[in-house]
Amino acid sequence: MSAPATSPRVAVIILNWNGAKLLREYLPSVVEHTPREIADVIVADNGSTDDSLEVLRNEFPTVRRIEFDENHGFAEGYNLAIRAIADDYRYTVLLNSDVAVDSDWLTPLYDFMESHPQVGAVQPKLLSLMKPAEFEYAGAMGGFLDRNGYPYCRGRVFDTLEVDHGQYDTPMEVQWASGAALMVDTRLYLACGGLDKDFFAHMEEIDLCWRMRLAGREVWAIPDGHVYHLGGGSLPASNPRKTYLNFRNNLLMLHKNLPAKIRGRKLFSRRLLDTLAWAKFMATFDFKNASAIVKAHRDFAKMRKKYDRWDAPADLIKDNPNILVEYYLKGHKRFAEINCKK
Repeated sequence: MSAPATSPRVAVIILNWNGAKLLREYLPSVVEHTPREIADVIVADNGSTDDSLEVLRNEFPTVRRIEFDENHGFAEGYNLAIRAIADDYRYTVLLNSDVAVDSDWLTPLYDFMESHPQVGAVQPKLLSLMKPAEFEYAGAMGGFLDRNGYPYCRGRVFDTLEVDHGQYDTPMEVQWASGAALMVDTRLYLACGGLDKDFFAHMEEIDLCWRMRLAGREVWAIPDGHVYHLGGGSLPASNPRKTYLNFRNNLLMLHKNLPAKIRGRKLFSRRLLDTLAWAKFMATFDFKNASAIVKAHRDFAKMRKKYDRWDAPADLIKDNPNILVEYYLKGHKRFAEINCKK
C-alpha cells in the first residue's frame, strides 16, 4: 500500500481481528481527534471473519486499510503492517483497538520526537477508560523494570493503581513504553526486529523498548498527550494462560537482553523468586496457576536456545531497585515512594 505523495509523517495503525464492535465504539474518537496534517489513521485487519471490513468500508470510508488474508497474531500482525508502510511514514503509532481519545493526543508526541532525534519511542499518559481519574494498568505514565526484571510504572506498582493528580506531569525518560499507545521511529522499529512474534502476547513491547535502549536510543513518556484505555485485554489477571505468558516471556526477555556473562546468575535468581510464586499458588490451592508457572519454565528452557548467541553490550537493570522489597517489605505502593534513580 502506497501513501499519497503529500502524506503526513505518522501512521497511526490499529490492528484489528474480529473487532467490529470495538471499531464502532472507539475508532470515531481516534479519527476525530487525530490531526490529519500530521497523521493517517490506518486499520490493519488481521484476517477477520466478522463484518469488520464491511464496517470499515461503509462507516469509515476515509480510514485507510491494510488487509491480511489470515490472522498473524498481535506481534507479527504489527510487524507486517509496519513493513507495508515503512517507506511512507517516518513514525508509526501502535494503537490498541480499545483506546479512546478526546483531544489532540498525537501532536505532543510528534513534536517531541521531531525535536529529540535520540528518542526511539514515546507513549502518552495512559488513563483508565472505566475510571478516568486513575492511571491504566498497561503503562500508566511510563514503565520501568526492577533489578530482577519485574515491570512497574509511574502510576502503577504491581496491582496498585494511583489516581492521577498530575504528580507525573513532566516528560520523563523511562525504560519501556506501553504497547497500548506506542509511537516509534519506524526505521528503528524494523532495525531492532520489531515485536518478537514468539512472545505471542504480554511484554513484547517491553522487550522491544529494551532492544531500542541497547541500540543507544531513548524511550520517553509525554504527559501532554493522553488517551483512555479499556484495558484488561482478553485475559483477566488470574487467568492461568496470562500467568503462563507473563512468566515465560519475562524469562525470555531477560535471556535476550542481558549480557551473556551475567545472564545465568540473573536467571537463577528469577527461578528462585518464581518458585516462591509457585509456592504461594500451591498454598492457596490455586493449582492451575501453579502449573502455569511450571509450564512457563519448561517452555522457556526450550525456547531460549533461539537466543543463546545473543550478547547484550550492557546490563541496563543492575542499578534498579528491588520492587519486591520496596512493595512488600517497605510498604511502598506508589512509584514516587520507591528509591529509584529515575
